[in-house]
Amino acid sequence: MPIITANFSTRLSGGASNSNGNSALGGVKSSNAMSGAIDGLFDAVTAAQAVAGLTEYRCIYLHNANAADTMTAARVWLSANTPLAGTTMDIGVGSSALNATEQTTANETAAPTGVTFSAPSTDATGLALGNIPFGQHRAVWIRRTVTAGSGSSANDTFTVSFDCETA
Repeated sequence: MPIITANFSTRLSGGASNSNGNSALGGVKSSNAMSGAIDGLFDAVTAAQAVAGLTEYRCIYLHNANAADTMTAARVWLSANTPLAGTTMDIGVGSSALNATEQTTANETAAPTGVTFSAPSTDATGLALGNIPFGQHRAVWIRRTVTAGSGSSANDTFTVSFDCETA
């Protein structure tokens, strides 16, 4: 059975039953998917945070939900970065091995150790996640940086995209 879009399951971190994006700070893969809703992964930036500036981190897992096939040469990129001028999103491949539990940060402003962040914007420039066999996963960190003095917005969205080859 070939891998299709429905096989790309983006799961939260933060514990086996975590359903709160704000608690996705690494650790055990949740059985709950990442929400695509506004404020589903990061909470709204307050006026005080926008004035002071803020950098926060979240960890998700790309889970291969296919029943038999391996995601070969899986990649991740930001197909739409935030439209707000004072905010940027970056991504990084987790430091844990394939199908392992990712490190947990002390809080949402603590950077994960050993993760390099960038903002690839196309499939061709996406970050390599390697091969992900069926039922397994790979950790991806997302960093939101709000520049000090930024304005606020109710619609500050972004899109993380995944792709792979199939054998």
